[in-house]
Amino acid sequence: MNLKHPAFKAAFPLTLPVLAGYLMLGMAYGILMSEKGFPFYWTFIMSSVVFAGALQYASITLLVSVFDPLTAFILAILVNIRHLFYGIAMLEKFKGLKGKFFMVYGMADEAFSINATVTPPDHVQPHQFYLWTTGLCYLYWQAACWSGHLVGGFIPDSIQGFDFVLTALFFVMFLNQWSTPSNRKTLVLGVVMTILALLVFPRAQFLLGAMGLIILSLFIVEGKVRA
Repeated sequence: MNLKHPAFKAAFPLTLPVLAGYLMLGMAYGILMSEKGFPFYWTFIMSSVVFAGALQYASITLLVSVFDPLTAFILAILVNIRHLFYGIAMLEKFKGLKGKFFMVYGMADEAFSINATVTPPDHVQPHQFYLWTTGLCYLYWQAACWSGHLVGGFIPDSIQGFDFVLTALFFVMFLNQWSTPSNRKTLVLGVVMTILALLVFPRAQFLLGAMGLIILSLFIVEGKVRA
């Protein structure tokens, strides 16, 4: 790892806000895995291979429940369906570049937002800039998850609330999006579909049902608007 590389110098400052966010979320995930009794290698595998914050949190419930591969597969698709559109948006930028397979694999929300909006400096090769951005985000998440698991073993059992971290994050994001009037229709739609899912689906299938209803309703509403 050449820390004097021009691509690293260009990418590193842009990823510092990502580091700050990942430290809190990743460590909370690692601590939660430790609290649930999972050995370190499970945290290592989940963060290294899955590398999807929201899905990793959701998968904790799947791991302690009765094995249901179909539900796990559908849930993973619904939770991460946005990455399909991320990939489409980056087709031209990544076309023919070295390391594109890792850049696609590591296309987390934060890495995508940087790579999609920032033009690399003239003295930096685009593929090197994208690789450093993606690689740094990936490393930040691994370090946070692993350290959180290790720290979790020293946290007293009387301390509660780590499993609420992701809920709190999404609530803050909801309030931030609500401040933009044009987003409120979609947010209300999501709340209504979630309440409907609570009434219709059993608790075990609630999340899957809510995600399905939200995506279906969005397609219907957006289709009518464009028509």
